Amino acid sequence: MTSKANATIVEFQTSHGNMQVNLFDTTTPKTVENFLNYVNDLHYSNSVVHRVVPDFVIQGGGFTFTGDWPLTDIPANAAIQNEPIYSNVKGTIAMAKLGSSKDSATDQWFFNVANNSSNLDLQNGGFTVFGQIIGDGMTVLDAIAELGLCNNGNLQGIPMVNYSSEDCTNKTVPGIENFVVIEQIVIVDSSTATDANLSPAKNTLINKEPENNDSSGGAIAWLMLCLLPIIGRKLLK
Repeated sequence: MTSKANATIVEFQTSHGNMQVNLFDTTTPKTVENFLNYVNDLHYSNSVVHRVVPDFVIQGGGFTFTGDWPLTDIPANAAIQNEPIYSNVKGTIAMAKLGSSKDSATDQWFFNVANNSSNLDLQNGGFTVFGQIIGDGMTVLDAIAELGLCNNGNLQGIPMVNYSSEDCTNKTVPGIENFVVIEQIVIVDSSTATDANLSPAKNTLINKEPENNDSSGGAIAWLMLCLLPIIGRKLLK
């Protein structure tokens, strides 16, 4: 299957359950093509969810566990053009960025587990939303969001299963069963009208000037979304 369908449904098959995502092929074509290229190359197979920020995002796509700490960075392709058409509302998937450039997304994605439109639609040129959860997929995301979190090296908020805060502090070597694993992402529907019943919220903030508010929690969260992948790639390659 190529990435030429107008609206493709993919399924994230994870160790915590499966969830389906409807991709916005016609309106964010470069981003969807990039994502499906990674899918077809099995780039995401057996990767791990490496970051959860409660009431903000669940992030993955860039790291795998190879039997010891730290997590191993998965080499990515070149960065792509930003397409900030839709709003970062709860239940959408968007591309993480690797720097201050608006056109710096590569392989990492994140799910919005809250309405993050007020900061992520505007900051750094806006974060490209390229699909949304359908069906009961939010129950899987909610279960992941409730897991205990571990900080290891420069990765903060790794969701862990049956792995205590003491284990994390002592850097006890976990097993793959202690992580949220993206076993694979598969295309389940490549029809040309899979988004007919969807009404994704548009990004109406992209052309507004960002507010200068250094104390904003949203601004801090956005900064983390940009910087953590950079730090991870510099130190974990």
